[in-house]
Amino acid sequence: MRVEVRRNYPVKSLTAFKIGGSAENFYLPKTIEELVFLLDRVNNALVFGSWSNVLISSNGIKGDIISTQNLKEIKVDGTKVIAQCGVKGPAISRDVANYGLTGFEFMSGFPGSIGGNIYMNAGANNQCISDNLLKIRVYELKSKKIFEIKKEDLDFGYRTSLLQYKDYIVLDAEFDLIQSDKTSVLKQIQQNLDFRAAHQPNLAKPNAGSVFKNPEGTSAGKLLDEAGAKEFSVNSARVWANHANFIVNSDKNATSSDVLELMLKMYNAVLEKHGIKLHPEVKYFGVKTPREEEICNILYNQN
Repeated sequence: MRVEVRRNYPVKSLTAFKIGGSAENFYLPKTIEELVFLLDRVNNALVFGSWSNVLISSNGIKGDIISTQNLKEIKVDGTKVIAQCGVKGPAISRDVANYGLTGFEFMSGFPGSIGGNIYMNAGANNQCISDNLLKIRVYELKSKKIFEIKKEDLDFGYRTSLLQYKDYIVLDAEFDLIQSDKTSVLKQIQQNLDFRAAHQPNLAKPNAGSVFKNPEGTSAGKLLDEAGAKEFSVNSARVWANHANFIVNSDKNATSSDVLELMLKMYNAVLEKHGIKLHPEVKYFGVKTPREEEICNILYNQN
């Protein structure tokens, strides 16, 4: 089996942040079978979907990268929906709305893919990806086996799941949605989009979504706002003026170092004012400079 591969492929344009260098080996499977073929043979590969919740090093990524962007098949049978791992949130939200199915309205403004959304139990507007999930099919890297995991065994929590602690790659997922009517579902989607436009930067201002997770009992945005973070910037990386838990790449010239320095500045401001250590929601990948290594050790290796 031959799978499309590109060498030293620039990924900047793929990422929500519009930041990143080149991937040494960039694979583009077109089917689940091709994805499994790669996972069987390529060791230690990193798998990316929509590149929406990540910060990629401006110095690039060594080794093998597998992109699931072509794995976007959706099957609808009554209220049951099966989606491949690369399906993007807005696509499936619109698709099931046409069948009068409710449960995916919250993903209408999400740039993330099904695989990544399940990995982090993504949610918004009082809905989350695990609400209507039945089961997922995964590939286990260690055993090189495919098997199903039911929702109740996935240990879902706020922005967490079992997938964050296991060497599993999501292949596809099955959901059971609720029958409604197309008009009301589309109305809810529009309300969600309007809310998102008012409270979060759109992708015309490149960003990776919420920078830090909400601490228990409060919100990261509130803590950051009280710490004066809306005034913070490092070169082209700036805290969004309308919400302190977002970083925007204001002129698309920010580097990974700029973003990390700004994240550290935000983290330190909240720690100093409130005594609370914020935990990043954005994941960092790639070749680190010594300074980036230092910052990542502070932000990502907290006790």
